[in-house]
Amino acid sequence: MARYTGPSYKKSRRLGFSTLENGKDIARRPYAPGVHGKDRKKKSSEYGVQLQEKQKVRYMYGLTEKQFHKVFDKAQKMQGIAGENLLMLLESRLDNIVYRLGLARTRRAARQVVNHGHILVNGKKVDIPSYRVMPGDIVSVKENSLNHPAILASLEGKPTVPAYLEFDNKKLSGKYVRYPERSELNSEVNEQLIVEYYNR
Repeated sequence: MARYTGPSYKKSRRLGFSTLENGKDIARRPYAPGVHGKDRKKKSSEYGVQLQEKQKVRYMYGLTEKQFHKVFDKAQKMQGIAGENLLMLLESRLDNIVYRLGLARTRRAARQVVNHGHILVNGKKVDIPSYRVMPGDIVSVKENSLNHPAILASLEGKPTVPAYLEFDNKKLSGKYVRYPERSELNSEVNEQLIVEYYNR
């Protein structure tokens, strides 16, 4: 299945969850899209609830079904709680780190910034959005991209950088200090339902 490239707002309204994590996508119309969106009161089965939770996280991070399943398989093989490992691996993706550092307004924009070769990891160009950043790695903007309009426009919004990252606003360089704790990630996500979905 190809990656979803349609309107983010529509997908957020369908799921009843802000995939952009800012609440703007469901603030004006907090109901499903379509003519009968306001009237639709469908009770989901247990499977439906698990599927919706998986879709919420998948669309939030912008992965295809195949990519998401691969990340889940990797998370299950790691020590610790599979659901928390899954979120930790998703947060460690390069496109997500670029987004969290405030170098892009959305994860979709961050993926494009990485794809176009504007980002360095430990001084080396990396143009693979799914690249796994490790604690201690330095993520920075390439020297000849320091004045990139999209990056500067994103930084003008003065984004909040999470505690597990450090960011130097002058050098446009950030450090992945440590893996995030569960309490620092989206509280609306119930990762246990995703584990149940894949283990059913």
